[in-house]
Amino acid sequence: MSRPLRIQYENAYYHVTCRGNARQKIFGRDDDRSVFLDLLNRSRQIYQIEVLAYVLMRNHVHLVVKTPLGNLKEFMRHFNISYTSYFNRRYKRVGHLYQGRYKAFLIDADFYLQEVTRYVHLNPVRVQTKGDLGIKEKKRYLGRYPWSSYPYYVGRLKGNLLLKMKEILDH
Repeated sequence: MSRPLRIQYENAYYHVTCRGNARQKIFGRDDDRSVFLDLLNRSRQIYQIEVLAYVLMRNHVHLVVKTPLGNLKEFMRHFNISYTSYFNRRYKRVGHLYQGRYKAFLIDADFYLQEVTRYVHLNPVRVQTKGDLGIKEKKRYLGRYPWSSYPYYVGRLKGNLLLKMKEILDH
């Protein structure tokens, strides 16, 4: 049985997720995350994708993107191959990094864009080790979590060339 076709069209919004193969880590060290974001930015520029939000976790990532040219498939292919090649070279391994192909959920921007962005940004405190924290501690933790777009949205960090925040903030 063949895989279902992906729905792609111009100016569509997607919640994209990639999980490590067998839920294994996709980042060995923090500089892997930096390379991931650099490669994401490079691929974003090549395919003219807008990254609205992101979070990098230990074994998975979430992205909220907009595709002005309707080319999510090409963008993700280029980006995933680039990062997998880097990761495999660095850790002297071969084979798949991700569990299956990426997941892309089409977002109705008028109703769910803010909710999906909120879900992505809250991901670091939804993990088991952070579940018992109080609201203030969770908020503080999120504001300091360096591998998310959240600190940029709340003004704690400035100057992220990867992000297009205006559309989310305008909502």
